[in-house]
Amino acid sequence: MSKPKQKTINHKKQKSIWKNWRLYVMCLPAVLFFLLFAYKPMYGILIAFKKYNMRVGIMGSEWIGLDNFKRLFSSYWFPIILKNTLTLSLLSLILGFPLPIILALLLNEVSNGHFRKTFQTVSYAPHFISTVVMCGMLTLFLNPTSGIFNIIITKLGGESVNFLQDPANFKWIYVLSAVWQEMGWGSIIYFATLSGVDRSLLEAAEIDGANRFQKIWYINVPVLIPTIIILLILQCGSLLSVGYEKVYLLQNTTNLSGSEVISTYVYKVGLEQADFSFGAAADLFNSVINSTILILANFIAKRTTDQGLF
Repeated sequence: MSKPKQKTINHKKQKSIWKNWRLYVMCLPAVLFFLLFAYKPMYGILIAFKKYNMRVGIMGSEWIGLDNFKRLFSSYWFPIILKNTLTLSLLSLILGFPLPIILALLLNEVSNGHFRKTFQTVSYAPHFISTVVMCGMLTLFLNPTSGIFNIIITKLGGESVNFLQDPANFKWIYVLSAVWQEMGWGSIIYFATLSGVDRSLLEAAEIDGANRFQKIWYINVPVLIPTIIILLILQCGSLLSVGYEKVYLLQNTTNLSGSEVISTYVYKVGLEQADFSFGAAADLFNSVINSTILILANFIAKRTTDQGLF
């Protein structure tokens, strides 16, 4: 490219920036927020490679290299927390990802607008229940003596089950309750995408004799594919990021072998035991694996469907 043309392009860019300066000013608070609260604290990653001492600070603490990671990988809890985290994440992905899509497709076929809006409102509502309240509800419902599930079991002639004390039951309690809570909320973006389907295509398919299932499969589903791929990549990128709040609130000493995950382990070791360096190493391992999975999922999506985040 010649220099005059390059100068012309640069001049146009500068003119465009000055012309839309108000938009850049509006974006400035968001940019400052991320710089101060997301990027600036990232230098704290250094404590994962140090024997952190609060008295001398991050830069004054002793550098120990990969010792914290060696401790993590040789820890008794490492295979347990890795297995539990992967189990909860994969079950949530397998059960929780397709259901909002199915719900959106079904609601899109409902012709009664009043019923559809009512059902959407009812299905969205659980999303706004706080984690603490949700865990309190689960504790009450699953109580071995007065819980509604055990009352039904005993009425049918079975024996009362203490669900929350069984490590094998924990993953199902966590995943199924999360699916129920988030299914309606997750369907919003798919339902919005379906609202953009060209009605003329549906009318043409109906004239050609296509039934309802064929219209869904050959018209509605292809419209959703780009959205599905993007959301699937994002969910794969947080595969090991199981939030600690719900897990921690449902934990007890009897189900610990099935409920301890990376985030709760980091919380207990890093904050409760004040071993900040070891906790930071465990969290950094989690972040690196998530980033790797995100890049891999995006690469596969780009190669197979030509859709991706970047």
